[in-house]
Amino acid sequence: MKNWRKLTVAILFLLPSVAAAQNFPAKPIRLVVPFPAGGPNDIIARVIGQRMSELGGQPVLIDNRGGQGGVLGTDAVAKSAPDGYTIAISSAGALAISPSMEKVAYDTLADLTPVTLVATVPEMLVVATDVPAKTIGELIALAKAQPGKLNFASSGPGSLPHLAGELFKLTARIDIVHVPYRGAAPAVNDLLGQQVQMTFLDLPVLLPQIKAGALRAIAVGSPERAPTAPDVPTTAEAGFPDLRIENWYGMVAPKGTPKDIVAALHRLTTQAMADPAVKEKLAAQGATLVGDEPEHFRQFIADETAKWAKVIKDAGVETAK
Repeated sequence: MKNWRKLTVAILFLLPSVAAAQNFPAKPIRLVVPFPAGGPNDIIARVIGQRMSELGGQPVLIDNRGGQGGVLGTDAVAKSAPDGYTIAISSAGALAISPSMEKVAYDTLADLTPVTLVATVPEMLVVATDVPAKTIGELIALAKAQPGKLNFASSGPGSLPHLAGELFKLTARIDIVHVPYRGAAPAVNDLLGQQVQMTFLDLPVLLPQIKAGALRAIAVGSPERAPTAPDVPTTAEAGFPDLRIENWYGMVAPKGTPKDIVAALHRLTTQAMADPAVKEKLAAQGATLVGDEPEHFRQFIADETAKWAKVIKDAGVETAK
């Protein structure tokens, strides 16, 4: 009898959650983008969010909350109600790098619930046109001939482009100097002005300048060549398989979001990502859609966190922790 009572109570507790999942979404979803409008993170979220609105029958409202390299917006989601109606598409920096670089108010895997890895975007290594190197081998030889003389730009301390440069230094055993900027745009401007010699940045940011001949592409950090830049070899093809560098963007919800709500979010998001028009729009941005399961994404975040924490330690990158 006691067992039956326990089972009955458990079922009664589960019923509201099941009903909520079956009716999800029953109201507008707030999709936080932890960066200003117009960047890759924002574009990916808006394209997918629009299709989610159409499929789910409820508006998906984009909420741009930039600041601290994506940390502030991601933290806002970590502190939101765990009902599936406040979520984020956040970046590698905020989810896997910043927690090892600085004091943040959240623990990614303890305070957030992974939903799915949405997209990866290759990091491209480019040089200014006055740099006499056309391959990664030539660039390394140039750096070794002039230790401490060549600079690499990044979009800020602790950003993925910064750590990409540090990984390049470690892998190639070269001495190049980090020059941080407040975002990708000023870094590209100084690269065009030949104030710095090289950078790793998201492919979509660099592609217009590459096509115009204003910057020279050396290699791409993805496992396969980028369809939007098919003539550029991968770092693996160039002899550096460990120099695999991709930015990535994933959907997370607050800790404690019920599993059936997470499943409903996952289903809605991956259905939106499977739409041919969505794929086409984001492929034009250099993004490759993924759509893995929540547990796989959780392990992916853990692996990326460990990878970049090791780079930070091995390169002796200064942290604010």
